[in-house]
Amino acid sequence: MFCVSSTEIGAIMNVTKGGLVLFSANSNSSCMELSKRIAERLGVEMGKVQVYQEPNRETRVQIQESVRGKDVFIIQTVSKDVNTTIMELLIMVYACKTSCAKSIIGVIPYFPYSKQCKMRKRGSIVSKLLASMMCKAGLTHLITMDLHQKEIQGFFNIPVDNLRASPFLLQYIQEEIPDYRNAVIVAKSPASAKRAQSFAERLRLGIAVIHGEAQDAESDMVDGRHSPPTAKNVAAIHPSLEIPMLIPKEKPPITVVGDVGGRIAIIVDDIIDDVDSFLAAAETLKERGAYKIFVMATHGLLSSDAPRLIEESAIDEVVVTNTIPHEIQKLQCPKIKTVDISMILSEAIRRIHNGESMSYLFRNIGLDD
Repeated sequence: MFCVSSTEIGAIMNVTKGGLVLFSANSNSSCMELSKRIAERLGVEMGKVQVYQEPNRETRVQIQESVRGKDVFIIQTVSKDVNTTIMELLIMVYACKTSCAKSIIGVIPYFPYSKQCKMRKRGSIVSKLLASMMCKAGLTHLITMDLHQKEIQGFFNIPVDNLRASPFLLQYIQEEIPDYRNAVIVAKSPASAKRAQSFAERLRLGIAVIHGEAQDAESDMVDGRHSPPTAKNVAAIHPSLEIPMLIPKEKPPITVVGDVGGRIAIIVDDIIDDVDSFLAAAETLKERGAYKIFVMATHGLLSSDAPRLIEESAIDEVVVTNTIPHEIQKLQCPKIKTVDISMILSEAIRRIHNGESMSYLFRNIGLDD
């Protein structure tokens, strides 16, 4: 099994040593559920802190207990107001730094702005900027989960533990989908093929890849390599300079590579936010004969009209973890199910605080996972 099972972690969970303080940096009470679950598993009380917005929308943080010489873990789940969430975290980290905390570890299950990790024409790599801000504020260690691109770890000059939610999603498939042996793991675009392959190999299932019109927006057409001038302007640069132009891509008609007829289709990805590509993939799989369709993702942002669109779609069930609170979306769409990952986060906190090796949480993880 990929990484480590829930029962194994539960068996080795011990009471932590003294000197640990657990804070939630959220002013939004709906975002504190994960923090409470982690504190309960660790057997500690949440630290006393006030995080609130002033009438002029400035964020104010007041730590109400001593953190001098202690290991401070700040849990921050991302709310819909992502920019306020970031400021809450940065201000709390800096407050702990100026209060002489021994170490300040950020527990950020979903790293915001992670999709903006590549240069897009004349834009910026925002996740690099955010990493620099966190380090400058005083963060000494980061615990996160399923980064959109693993290379984001290189933006930090502090240790980063990028945990995986895959063991919990795999366990859900095995326990909650009775005839999962008749399933096929689907990548909704070639970019998701590695993740789908990882799931398929561990479950001993087949794989299918959707290719064509319904690909996601992250294509090469929008990155910085397409910023040079067009062919008609080349002569204006220098009469004798003939730069060969790259032939533009043309998407083929949508095709499914792999057999899904009479099978359960399980689409896997790391983030489900704008659901249009998932809905298109589901329609295509239905047309190819799949009789049940599941979507599995680590981070369920489910923005805008996503719950309504899922409820009206051919998708039978959407399974996400609680890295992001989505209780309101679940009320709007009963198809959305949640998998709790507080167990692995609490074990990571315990191991870091007690100075134990983290390698146990990364067992059986390959370079492509």
